[in-house]
Amino acid sequence: MVPAEFYSADVFLGRLLRAAGLETRWAHRPEARVPAGIRSALTGSHAAGLIWVMRFNCVVALLLSVSSLAGADSEQGKLPVAFNPDFQFRKAKIYSLSQNLPLNKGQKGNNPVNLTSKANFKSSSVIQEASLNFERSYRMYGAVTALDQRQRFGQYFDFFWRAKRPSDVTVRFEYKQEKLRAFVQAKEQAYQNVRGTNRSEFRVVGDEYFDDGQVLAWRCLLIEHGRIVAEKRSFLWD
Repeated sequence: MVPAEFYSADVFLGRLLRAAGLETRWAHRPEARVPAGIRSALTGSHAAGLIWVMRFNCVVALLLSVSSLAGADSEQGKLPVAFNPDFQFRKAKIYSLSQNLPLNKGQKGNNPVNLTSKANFKSSSVIQEASLNFERSYRMYGAVTALDQRQRFGQYFDFFWRAKRPSDVTVRFEYKQEKLRAFVQAKEQAYQNVRGTNRSEFRVVGDEYFDDGQVLAWRCLLIEHGRIVAEKRSFLWD
């Protein structure tokens, strides 16, 4: 017995036109009606078989399109790894610039107890404090208003790397912030025909820092001709 939904070819053609959005333009025209001979040929068991074949073809085409899109999404953003000794990271420096001024950890009082050890500790702490104050003054230079200063607060990442031969290099900094959890963001800097020791600075400051939190994990890549030739990552990067 033929299912009720296949009892007429007119019903099938009407549904097909409605799905394609053409019913209002063509379905009610006299010339768009199916001739009687074709209607009789498409009714009965032949209609059911033809409809199932068409449905099968549609499903196959849909699956192929979905698989191609999934493959494109999985390959997007992935670069081949080909580490090259001609490119290497030398060191990385991370500095956090906060709204609070650095505390003075010097000693209080004038008690002459173990003066030698306390003098050595004080001299080292003074040197460290001076370097931190200089770094802060350097980063805040030119920021006069409170809005300008807010745009300077955050984290600074300086990467020192070396290229032993002239090449076009892209330095890519990928990082994860506290409030975005596993979401990965990236910043890039491109260099043409570069050679020797170089320094690349990346900043996560201002609204980006206050809205999404501090950087918890990061990695920096040297990319040449679409391949990763050197990498440096933090301990928490997976």
